[in-house]
Amino acid sequence: MTTERVKECLLPLNGVHNFRDMGGLKTSDGRKVKRGILFRAAELTGLTEEDKKYLESIDFKCVFDYRRRGEAERKPDPVIGKAVNERVSVMEEDNITTYIFKEDGDKEYYSQFTAERFLRIYGEMPIQNQSYKRLMERLKNPEENLPLVHHCTGGRDRTGVGAMIILMTLGVPYETALEDYLLSNIALEDYHNRIFDKTSAFFTKEELDAFKNSFPLREDYLHSAFDAINTTYGDFDTYIQKEFGITKEIRKNIQDYCLE
Repeated sequence: MTTERVKECLLPLNGVHNFRDMGGLKTSDGRKVKRGILFRAAELTGLTEEDKKYLESIDFKCVFDYRRRGEAERKPDPVIGKAVNERVSVMEEDNITTYIFKEDGDKEYYSQFTAERFLRIYGEMPIQNQSYKRLMERLKNPEENLPLVHHCTGGRDRTGVGAMIILMTLGVPYETALEDYLLSNIALEDYHNRIFDKTSAFFTKEELDAFKNSFPLREDYLHSAFDAINTTYGDFDTYIQKEFGITKEIRKNIQDYCLE
């Protein structure tokens, strides 16, 4: 996947980052995810009135928020048409994914964004997580709950794991879900570069190089989540059945609704 895919799936919005249509991706059986029913995004507070009018035309049924209460209170989700806003936090405690879009941090703050911490957090996210369980309850009834947009603060880490779970449930291969996950690095390139410029003022060259390596999304971060699924359950099919109660029949209904 390239920049062309980003241009293809990014919505023409002015007040938010990384708002993407998840449609168009191919599944293992040759079908494609329908466009216009599943979306992913960063925080939505900045939506302009023009943005809201555009989104209202999609007729969203649900806005699903992964953020913690403090994040949501600082930057609350707006109302989008008749969509139901639901928030179930992925994280019980503050951690480095919580403040991805905080731009007033100092050296101590940005020093916590290490690859080791990202790998640990990703490995914890998909297992026994009440947020993803609630998300997948919504997906079990696509007729009632789609179109849906799920989001966190940057639309990259928590949303990235949620997107992987949704896409693989639809039959999208892991390798394709991984490529789609990494597109956030392109969608957020300007933001990442602003952070690198800021941190260059107080990091040494070696520290800055390490930060530039760990802060953007990396393949091994999502691998950590996927490996945790396989280590805990053996394979993805068993995972969605035991974690979310998605049987073969339920999965077929989801796929028949969401694929073309």
